[in-house]
Amino acid sequence: MLRFSNFLFPESRDPGRDADVIADCIAEAKLCDELGVEVLWLAEHHFDGNCAYVDPVTFAAAVLAATKRIKVGFAVAQVSLHHPMRLAEQMSLLDNLGRGRVIVGLGRGTAYNVYEYQGYGIPHEEALERYEEAEGIMLKAWTSPEGFSHVGKHWTLKVPRLRPQPFTQPHPYLIRAASSEAGALHLARRGVPFLMNVQSNETTAKRLALYRAAMAEAGFDAAHIARCLDESWVWRNVVVAETDAEAERIGIPAFEAMQEHRKALRERIYAEQGIIMKKEEVPPARVNPSHALIAGSPATVAAKMAEIEAAGVGGVICSFRLGPMPAATAAASIRLFMEEVAPRFAAPAVSAAAE
Repeated sequence: MLRFSNFLFPESRDPGRDADVIADCIAEAKLCDELGVEVLWLAEHHFDGNCAYVDPVTFAAAVLAATKRIKVGFAVAQVSLHHPMRLAEQMSLLDNLGRGRVIVGLGRGTAYNVYEYQGYGIPHEEALERYEEAEGIMLKAWTSPEGFSHVGKHWTLKVPRLRPQPFTQPHPYLIRAASSEAGALHLARRGVPFLMNVQSNETTAKRLALYRAAMAEAGFDAAHIARCLDESWVWRNVVVAETDAEAERIGIPAFEAMQEHRKALRERIYAEQGIIMKKEEVPPARVNPSHALIAGSPATVAAKMAEIEAAGVGGVICSFRLGPMPAATAAASIRLFMEEVAPRFAAPAVSAAAE
């Protein structure tokens, strides 16, 4: 059974409209809660308007207060920009506020936007090592009732104990991001589920097959492999309308405008400073609408989702509000998806006689 979630990744080009866009996000969260979306994923990006609420930790508290059932996940917290003890405390508090409705998605930080590291005074070259050390500290904090000490490259700590203790034991539910094939295989060898960034269906199927094989080679049994695949998620940009033509009319310009906005500050920094972290290939799957955008009628979108289901992954992270798309347009797309696409993938009801 394929599961569905929403990636709340709202663009705000005009700082004067930030408050309005953030209010739209709360309204979208409430709609998703009402319609039965399983998870609302939050992003973290700074300084560029690509993610209006910027700080997913603070915003998650607002979403949890405004909703009743939906889980709130991080896709992902940019761990290298945070003090690990502060982040461990904040995630534990959110886990208590939501009484277990939090999914702590962790990643090292952006692979493209050098200005996010510059703004926090952190060398981007240190992002991976900071992330790896911080994850270990956070796990110790959540699982050491007597406290712990840590001496590492970036932090030296003597912690009496973490309060509040996590609601979920032994710690909040964790998932890691893997933006590359190598990253996915690294997580496979650890035997843990993962979040995959936007890829073509062909690449998704190939990567999941390699992930499955790497887990088997590492000695994990079939039940564990199946559980990890079921708990893994892939990301797609999605627009649903009554017809394919209408969905493409709405979706393609919004998608293309979103991609242009996302690279604008990156290119300006390169022009001004000559610094670039990672040059995007042309055309990569994540910016090519033929691969990265699913736009169509409910039947067309369902067929595309069936292809993803066949690859063996458990869930799809759908981004519905793309770039400058109006909130009302995204809301209509979400409603159509949840009412006419998602039910096609629901588990069949068990009759009383069968029980």
